[in-house]
Amino acid sequence: MEIVLKNTKSEYLEIFSLLDLDNIHETFKRCSYIKEPLEAKIFAVNEAISSHQLSKLKNYFDKINICSLSIYSNNRDTILSGKFLKIDSAFSKEREIKNKLLLFNSIKINDILHKGTVRSGERISSNGNLCIIGDVNPGAIVSAKKNIYVWGKLLGIAFAGKSGNKNSSISSLYLNPLQLRIADVIAIGPKDKPKNCYPEIAVIDKQTIIIKPHIIENNN
Repeated sequence: MEIVLKNTKSEYLEIFSLLDLDNIHETFKRCSYIKEPLEAKIFAVNEAISSHQLSKLKNYFDKINICSLSIYSNNRDTILSGKFLKIDSAFSKEREIKNKLLLFNSIKINDILHKGTVRSGERISSNGNLCIIGDVNPGAIVSAKKNIYVWGKLLGIAFAGKSGNKNSSISSLYLNPLQLRIADVIAIGPKDKPKNCYPEIAVIDKQTIIIKPHIIENNN
């Protein structure tokens, strides 16, 4: 069983597999802070899922901000279980289901461009680079496997290099975060507000996160 969680603007996308419905508490716990409505899609290939199992899963969905829940399966028992619980359930061929999952996975690996303020309680994550045109407010969390670029104020929490890449960086026009993390190195944001009027970049230097002016060299 594969589950896809996404918001309507595709600015948040997470795909995970559930092999044991009795051990999913932690998986959903990290989604509970997302305030934006999420769409949940369940893809089940050659799996007979009972109404009891789906009911347990639905209880977890009810604890997060889900605006729609749907099931795609090539197993008629699974479809009947979904309809019994009044879940939007569609019978699909195995190849169709796998193609839809492949599409979501291809989207997931792309860089993400977010336009607008990231508000407290919101989280945006990218499997590539993350570029935000707007502010990241305190209480918001932004993360990326590669680099983070904030064309605005970075006041929340930023985590770059999620895959362990210590060459990743975090840059912003106004860098005053609550916390910075690059790979496995964590730094608390400065107490004093930046007095600079130029962009800054956070990088790892000798196992420590340092902040320096973000200077773009002109070779002309």
